[in-house]
Amino acid sequence: AYCYHGQTLLASDKCGEAIRSLQESEKFFAKAEALCKEYGETKGPGTTAKPSGHLFFRKLGSLIKNTLEKCQRENGFIYFQKVPAEAPQLELKANYGLVEPVPFEFPALNTLWTPETVAAFDLTKRPKEDTAKPKPDEEVKPLKEPDIKPQKDSGCQIS
Repeated sequence: AYCYHGQTLLASDKCGEAIRSLQESEKFFAKAEALCKEYGETKGPGTTAKPSGHLFFRKLGSLIKNTLEKCQRENGFIYFQKVPAEAPQLELKANYGLVEPVPFEFPALNTLWTPETVAAFDLTKRPKEDTAKPKPDEEVKPLKEPDIKPQKDSGCQIS
């Protein structure tokens, strides 16, 4: 999140804040990478997953590194902005691209559903099923296949 936030800050000409955001991203990426490698080396049953080798994880590392280098280069040539000591706050509430969730409300009960009606649905009083026994499989009889021999003389001629 800090990586993509840094890209957004760079696009809005806030290069100092972008550098700090990307530095924070680099710190969290290194921590995640260490945890992923530890997870991949864990012994035990199950599949051997290696999250640090996943394509997204590998691309994210190079994206953070390249964007940070670009920000530092542009800040040295163009912007000359001071890098803040604290990382910028992430905007956790999205204000675009998402719809507001509609709160769920249970519909009102129909007047036909009385306690007596609900009590009538007692599954212990249901009739026993006779079709529970599996049907025996029918034996498949082998079919005799016709003996097909290749014919050289089919009557076709190439002229």
